[in-house]
Amino acid sequence: MKNWMEVTFPALSLNESLARLVVSAFVLGLDPDVDTLSDIKTAVSEAVTNAVIHGYDGKAGDVFLRLRSEERKVYIEIEDRGCGIDDIKKAMEPMFTTKASEERSGLGFTVMESFMDLVEVESERDKGTTVRLMKEV
Repeated sequence: MKNWMEVTFPALSLNESLARLVVSAFVLGLDPDVDTLSDIKTAVSEAVTNAVIHGYDGKAGDVFLRLRSEERKVYIEIEDRGCGIDDIKKAMEPMFTTKASEERSGLGFTVMESFMDLVEVESERDKGTTVRLMKEV
């Protein structure tokens, strides 16, 4: 069975909880165990936070959340149309952050990679970033 949905919301920190709820409701249809659901919600939180904090840096914009399931796999895309990432490889290094003054730990991508089966990042300067996640449930 294939299923999909897309949700767009303003790039506001308070909408991180909305993204977690939407993903939870979508993934529950696949009957995941509690740990798997928690892993997915945590990874989505990190990706949405990156879009809000780093992608838009306090400026107005939208976050696009796309979900798709096939068989026992869930595919998630979190897209922003913000500033983009100059060096994706560097940005994905543990402890790397462009917001050290705001006490950011630089572990967002590391957390995503530890909880998901696949993490891909595509970005272009001044056009935005798309994070693709996949988890087998």
